[in-house]
Amino acid sequence: MSSKQTRYEALVGAYHKDLYRYAYWLTNDAAVAEDVVQETFLRAWKSLDSLQDEKAAKSWLITILRRENARRFERKQFDMGEYEEHSIVDNASASNEDNTESYWLQRQIAALEPEYREPLVLQVVQGCSGEEIAEILGLNKNTVMTRLFRARNKLKEALDNQPAKVRLG
Repeated sequence: MSSKQTRYEALVGAYHKDLYRYAYWLTNDAAVAEDVVQETFLRAWKSLDSLQDEKAAKSWLITILRRENARRFERKQFDMGEYEEHSIVDNASASNEDNTESYWLQRQIAALEPEYREPLVLQVVQGCSGEEIAEILGLNKNTVMTRLFRARNKLKEALDNQPAKVRLG
């Protein structure tokens, strides 16, 4: 087995789940998310030699994924309308109450404007630091931190405005 193939397989093994989770957040469709992840890894294979620092692999892959998602819109005009919500199986949640709260939170995050949603998802779902998010999104770190602060405030406002029975399921 070549060193390139070994290196590639290590990347796929380490980041496939994270990339899929992020793609799902971007696309809201499990099948499309899987397609975007496959295209991401295909492009990663083709340009693997350009990845000089293994510590930057996650940011590099997320950047490729974001571009692949953008290419989706360049290739095809989508029907604008309501999309069907798919749920990701959350094996960590112990109760229906946890699932209801998780679903509510996912919907609130999905309703945020993209400028706030994307850094929040990168931080919460992907565990990226402010510096990594800034690099991925091509923004200043202070801008990222401001957007994260505003995103959290918007979620807090949404939580405060919900009747107690909705918050508790």
